[in-house]
Amino acid sequence: MIENEMGPFPLQIQQVQSDTAQNYTIYYSASGPGIDQDPKGLFYIERETGNIFATRAVDREQYPSFQIICFATTPDGYSPEVPLVHTIRIEDDNDNAPYFTQELFEFSVPENSKPGVIIGKVMAEDRDEPYTLHTTLKYRIVSQTPQITPAFSLHGDSGVLSVLSPQLDRELVSAYTLLIEVRDMAGQPYGLCTTGTAVIHIEDRNDNAPSFKQIQYETRVEENRVNVEVLRISVVDLDEPGLPGSLAVYEIIKGNDDRSFEITTDRSTNEGVLCVVKGLDYESAKQRILVIAVNNEAPYILAPHSQQLSQSTCSVTVHVLDMDEGPVFKPCLLRIEVKECEDVGTSIGRYVAEDPETGNSEGIRYRIPPGQCNWISIDEKSGEVRTIKVLDRDVGEMRRGQCNITVLAIDRNGKTGTGTIQVVILPGNKNFPRILKTDYIMCRDRKPICLTAQDGDESPYSAPFVYRITDRSLASSWKITRHNDNSVYLSPKGDLPFGIYSIPVSVTDNGGKVGETYIRVNLCDCVTPTECNGQTRELREGNITLGLWAILAMILGSLLLLLILITICGCCGSGVMHRHVTDDCANHNLIISNTEAPGEEVMDHNIIPLQNTNDQGGYGIKTGEQQTFEMVKGRGHTLESVKGVGHQTLGSVKEGGGGQPVMDTCRYSYSEWHNFTHPRLGEKVHICRQDEEQKHSEDYLLSYNYEGKGSLAGSVGCCSDQHEEEALDFLDQLEPKFRTLAETCVKR
Repeated sequence: MIENEMGPFPLQIQQVQSDTAQNYTIYYSASGPGIDQDPKGLFYIERETGNIFATRAVDREQYPSFQIICFATTPDGYSPEVPLVHTIRIEDDNDNAPYFTQELFEFSVPENSKPGVIIGKVMAEDRDEPYTLHTTLKYRIVSQTPQITPAFSLHGDSGVLSVLSPQLDRELVSAYTLLIEVRDMAGQPYGLCTTGTAVIHIEDRNDNAPSFKQIQYETRVEENRVNVEVLRISVVDLDEPGLPGSLAVYEIIKGNDDRSFEITTDRSTNEGVLCVVKGLDYESAKQRILVIAVNNEAPYILAPHSQQLSQSTCSVTVHVLDMDEGPVFKPCLLRIEVKECEDVGTSIGRYVAEDPETGNSEGIRYRIPPGQCNWISIDEKSGEVRTIKVLDRDVGEMRRGQCNITVLAIDRNGKTGTGTIQVVILPGNKNFPRILKTDYIMCRDRKPICLTAQDGDESPYSAPFVYRITDRSLASSWKITRHNDNSVYLSPKGDLPFGIYSIPVSVTDNGGKVGETYIRVNLCDCVTPTECNGQTRELREGNITLGLWAILAMILGSLLLLLILITICGCCGSGVMHRHVTDDCANHNLIISNTEAPGEEVMDHNIIPLQNTNDQGGYGIKTGEQQTFEMVKGRGHTLESVKGVGHQTLGSVKEGGGGQPVMDTCRYSYSEWHNFTHPRLGEKVHICRQDEEQKHSEDYLLSYNYEGKGSLAGSVGCCSDQHEEEALDFLDQLEPKFRTLAETCVKR
């Protein structure tokens, strides 16, 4: 069916027939869109003939096709045919004109663009059936505003806009307006058409150089004025204002060698602002002539076949006005280097100012304002600079190593000038290098010890260090091996005995300063240093270390001696009659006391032999400030003696001529005392005077605990009375031979 059919209606558009109509009476019916579904009533089918009719015109853009189902049935309702799916297609009519997708197309292109540069694309659409002549569109430019030489071209099929003219100059035309037509039916005159508008903006490029409005300028400024504006300079630029292509950049290209002037751009007005940033000196130059050039922020982009742009310049004459000015320091900043730890009052330099009017320093006074580094002083008349304290980089504010000090110069008229002294403290060689860790433990593996020195000075007065053992005897048994600039290894040269060694090691820094440190090395019989537990395992000269076998031998010897004494006491105990000491006999016996009074000074040798009649003798041992006599008492031994066949004591029964016991008078003869004590004391002293190898020890010391304050009984020694209230007259009656024993008990 054709779209927009004119009629008349109802209009037959199709007929359906069933092959079974030859044998049966067939009735036709249909169902679907356009019949019993929206849009209802658009089509109907005759019951007897199967003709399909349209009742009105159809818009293809709204209903491009209809799919209906046709039925063939007998009068009794039987369907000899399968239902038929029938499609009614609406044939397109060119009833829709094309239209642009935008009301206004806007594009931009840089000026001076080359021909063929694509600017953009215009687009149109058509509602008619696609891929037919009804939707085949053609584009063309109807008109251009301004009406000058055509500058753009439009592709008829794609709608692409491109540059046609090479002379797009924004300064002449900043925008173009194009009236564009689109037509269907491939652009045939009978096709439907629509027009649209495209605006093309020309982008500015920096193809114009700025130029000064004036070539020469003049201005005035007072001398010594700083940070003041002296002149404003204007330029003209044809490029678009506000863009980098028109913003001016000013530069002083001549006459500003001392950088006394500075020119900047006021971005709001695009003017150049000339300022004085350093004070001008009238006496040096009464006027200054500057040459200023101007450029743009953006680089120049020239049109094809155009000439090179030239830079615009102007000259500025600055007249300097004479003023009465104060003294001027030359230089304005004086750097003075001072060695560390210089003496107070050391002259380190001289800082003077001159009067610009006279060119000399007469009548100028100097001073340092308060509130600054209190390191130096300046002479008021001569300007000589001296230190007022010892400058040490390790103290307080001096750790920074430098300080800037402002100095004032005042002339006769009260005008002032300022200068700055920069005091720099140079590092000195004031510290001795020293080894921090001095105590070490070296085990059996003889692993070298790493010694590291530190020096509080800075380079070149610190590392590298030189180590040396100052003691010659120790240097022959210990060696030093270099590790790095700061450290060395200390190790023994040979198999040294265990003990503690104090090794003097000198360290010399790079400046020649020497520091000596004693390194204490505990050469310990251990596997790991923790086994020493802070105890010293050492061999000192003259000392003896007892080995395991020596200790066992001493223990076995002591047990053997104890066994002999017990055996003797057991054999003799059965034949001894002990006498009980009564109070009557107390005055005639020696009293044993734990507290002994100091004896008389005895100037004998350390070894005091006892009188004897045999070769075997007892020995007194001299230790400390006191002579002691050590007596052996075992079980069953007392200070009594009985002469008999068996066990002997100093008993109360003495044998007479007939072998009868005689009553004791509480006194004993020297021979009785000697026979009892000599063999025992001699054996004990002899054992004590031997070392673990059974050799005599010439300087074997015995240690005794402190037993308290001495007795007030005088120099009796080990023989003292039992009761302080009893008389000690019996001491005067002692036999002369007993004095030898007494002398061994007194304090030496």
